[in-house]
Amino acid sequence: MTRASLALATDHYVSAHRAFARNGTAASPEWLRELRAEGIGLFAEGGFPSSDLEEWRFTSVEPIAATAFTLAREPRGGTRPTGGDVAGLLLAGADRPRLVFVNGRFDPTLSRADGLPDGVVACSLAGALTRAPESVREHLGASRVQSRSAFAALNTAFLRDGAFVRVRSGVVLEEPLQILHLSVPGIEPLVSHPRTLVVVDRLARVAVLEVFAAAGDGVYWTNAVTELVVGEGARADIYRVQRDSEMAYHVASTHVRQGRDSEASLHSAAFGASLARHDISAVLEGEGARCLLNGLYLGRGGQHVDHHTLIDHAQPHCESREHFNGMLDGEAHGVFNGRIVVREGAQRTDSRQTNNNLLLSERARADSQPQLEIHADDVKCTHGAAVGPLDERALFYLRSRGIGDQEARAMLTYGFGADILSRMGVPRLREQLDGMLRQRVLGRVESRPAA
Repeated sequence: MTRASLALATDHYVSAHRAFARNGTAASPEWLRELRAEGIGLFAEGGFPSSDLEEWRFTSVEPIAATAFTLAREPRGGTRPTGGDVAGLLLAGADRPRLVFVNGRFDPTLSRADGLPDGVVACSLAGALTRAPESVREHLGASRVQSRSAFAALNTAFLRDGAFVRVRSGVVLEEPLQILHLSVPGIEPLVSHPRTLVVVDRLARVAVLEVFAAAGDGVYWTNAVTELVVGEGARADIYRVQRDSEMAYHVASTHVRQGRDSEASLHSAAFGASLARHDISAVLEGEGARCLLNGLYLGRGGQHVDHHTLIDHAQPHCESREHFNGMLDGEAHGVFNGRIVVREGAQRTDSRQTNNNLLLSERARADSQPQLEIHADDVKCTHGAAVGPLDERALFYLRSRGIGDQEARAMLTYGFGADILSRMGVPRLREQLDGMLRQRVLGRVESRPAA
C-alpha cells in the first residue's frame, strides 16, 4: 500500500473512534477517557506501520490496513456461543475458574469464578472499576505499551472491557485461571480489542492461561494487549495459546514489569491466524529478578508468524532465559527478532537466548535476528539462531536403526516442538498442546509422498 492508502486506513479507525466515544463511554472515569484519547492520538499520529520501518521490515500489515474492519459486537440469537461450544475450546480443564470474553465483551453466563482462594480477584475490567478502582487506575496503561506500538495504541483507544486479575500478598494460585477470548466471525470483517491486566502482589504466586480461539471460520482481526505486573518476591506463570482461524489476523502486545527477586515466565504457543504478530517485552525493574520467555510457533500454507521480543535488564543480578522454536511448512514465513538490553549498572546480568527454525518445505522461509545491547561489563550474555531443514545425519542414524523415513521425520519434527512444551509447568495443558503438536506433525507426514 502507498503512504496515502495507509493514511486513509488510519482515518477509518479515527472516525470509528469518534462514534465509539459518543456511544456510552462518557460515563467512564475521566482518567480512562484520557487514556483512550491518548491512544487514538498516538495511533492517528503514527498510523499503520509500513515495511520501511525496521521493526516491520519482514511483516507487511497491508492485509489488515486494506480491510475495513467493523468494531465487533456481542453475538445475538443463533450465533451466540453456548457452554458446549466453550467447553470444546477450554484447555487445562473445563472445570477450572475462567473468564470468557466473546468478541471482546465479558460473558458472565459462560464464566465461573468459584473455587478461587480468598485474596484473588478475577473479573472483567468493567467490574474491576467498581471492585478495585485504584488498582486498575494505577496499573492499566502504566507500562506505556501504547506508546511503543500503533496496534497497542489502537487497543487502548477502543478499551471498553477486558480481564482483570489481582492476587493479594502471599496468596498462591497454582492451578491456572483461564481467560478465553472467543471470536465469533460475522458477515462483515470484525475487529475486537481484548485487554488483560494481571497484578501479582508481593510474595504471591499465580498461573494464568490465555486462549484465543474462534467459533467458526471467517475473516476477523484480534488486536490484543496484556499487561503483567509482578511484585517483589512474587511469581507469575503466563501461558498463552493462539488458536485463531487461519483466515484471521492476530496482533498482540504483552508487557511484563518485574519487581525485586520476582519470577515471571511467559509460555507461548501460536498455531493459528493467517498473519500473526506478537510483541513481547519484559522489564526487570528490581534487582535479582528472573524471567523466562518460552515459545513455539507453527506455520503452514501461507501463514505468516512474527515474534518480536525485548528483555530489558534494568537492574543488577538479574537472569533471563529465552527459547523460541518455529516449525514452518508449505509457504509459511516465520520472523523472530529477539533483543536483550543490559542497562548501565546492571552488573552480574546472566542472559541466554536461542531461536531455532525448522523448515519443512523448500518454500518455507524464516528470518531470525537475535540482538544484544550491553552497557555493563560484568555480564554473561549469549544468543544464537539456526534456520534449516531436518538434520540429514539424524535422519540417517534413525533409518540405520530400522526406522522408516516418514516415522524418522515425524520423530525429529515432533522432538523439535516438544522441547518447548517440556518447560511448561501445567501437566494437563502440556498434554493437550502435545496432542495438537502430534496432530500437526502426523497430518504433515501422512500427506507427504513416501520416499
